[in-house]
Amino acid sequence: MSLCVPFHFVSLKPSHLYSPKNLGSFSSSKRDFRVFAMSSVANEAATFIPAAPIFLPQGPWKQIAGGVTAAEGFKAAGMYGGLRALGQKPDLALVTCDVDAVAAGTFTKNVVAAAPVLYCKSVLEKSKTARAVLINAGQANAATGDAGYQDVIDCSNALSKLLQVSPDEILIESTGVIGQRIKKEPLLNSLPKLISLLSTSVEGADAASVAITTTDLVSKSVAVEFEVGGTRIRIGGMAKGSGMIHPNMGTLLGVITTDALVDADAWRKMVQIAVNRSFNQITVDGDTSTNDTIVALASGLSGSNKISALHSPEAKQLQACLDAVMQGLAKSIAWDGEGATCLIEVSVTGASSEAEAAKIARSVASSSLTKAAIYGRDPNWGRIACAAGYAGIPFDSNALRIALGDILLMDGGQPLSFDRSAASNYLKEAGDAHGTVKIQISIGDGPGTGVAWGCDLSYDYVKINAEYTT
Repeated sequence: MSLCVPFHFVSLKPSHLYSPKNLGSFSSSKRDFRVFAMSSVANEAATFIPAAPIFLPQGPWKQIAGGVTAAEGFKAAGMYGGLRALGQKPDLALVTCDVDAVAAGTFTKNVVAAAPVLYCKSVLEKSKTARAVLINAGQANAATGDAGYQDVIDCSNALSKLLQVSPDEILIESTGVIGQRIKKEPLLNSLPKLISLLSTSVEGADAASVAITTTDLVSKSVAVEFEVGGTRIRIGGMAKGSGMIHPNMGTLLGVITTDALVDADAWRKMVQIAVNRSFNQITVDGDTSTNDTIVALASGLSGSNKISALHSPEAKQLQACLDAVMQGLAKSIAWDGEGATCLIEVSVTGASSEAEAAKIARSVASSSLTKAAIYGRDPNWGRIACAAGYAGIPFDSNALRIALGDILLMDGGQPLSFDRSAASNYLKEAGDAHGTVKIQISIGDGPGTGVAWGCDLSYDYVKINAEYTT
């Protein structure tokens, strides 16, 4: 894995490199200390939170500026509409497509699904295309009954009239406090201005990525460019999430855009595969939100040949890039976990299948005891072995091998003598730099591999969530 975008303000078009010694403002475990000085660039969104580092896997793609507006045919905007309880941080985002974009969505498996989740699922059952995604921050509009669902319909109808498109081509996402309906009047009054702000610029994408955040300390936005069959294709995306992250498709919201020309059924399958390899493999606190939603739109304006067969070389190229973009966004969410001091990456090899390896990796990344040990800089391999063992995947415990970074802790199912001071220092250095702790697990000689991401569990997580609504 490589760190493709170092810390930079959301208003900056080029990435600006920072050495670890200059990252002090992000080293503290206290979230209120992990904020950069304000940018002087004239982009309102940049004065609220900086952009996250995006950790992309190695591949034939090149990272570019632009986020959700990088792909042909897409515009975005973000603004303050009066929905947040405090401050004037942007709280409304809009992403539109100039043409009918092939649409796919994945959603929370929480039974108490929010009104916008139910609405989007209904829309995507009827329509294979979409023209716009409207997102609000401040109120989750979950557990709000028929009135909350009607609010979503009213917002969709109002936006469709202003954009002159069908209501069945409008998708809506919400994040905020569960049990609170959308502040509909401020939202509806803000729509004309929000539409007037739509832009293909980097600034438009950045403003939208900030507007969808809640307890996030950083915005999450990325775009890449690559070639499929000799044609340049772009994929961009934005996401939000810091707490209530344990998706089963947190609150986790996201929008992915591409100009690839792809069959609707194939696109929906590709998006689900990518989500399973990314957003469904992260965890912060084990809580699955009522509002988790990822919407992915494909404009088809790249001029590429149409991708219809999932196993074609072109589809495999697009899938790999889609996986990379979603994994980059997913890891930035885990990195920004509430109260976290480091990202945890758990890699599992030797399983019978990818699904089995992924399940074990997620079990370890989700373990509160493992997360707490890492925060305490305690190389307690027993907690890792325990979490691997209760994942529900049978394996030979005598084949278990565990390493922390480059330090081998266990092999052949037996503990090894290792330098505890060096292992503890490895954890400390990762925490001090808000870096990555890597845990490698092998359970045998099978072909299955899987990765999951999480973060450590600090005192600040409890403090942040104890005071969430107070």
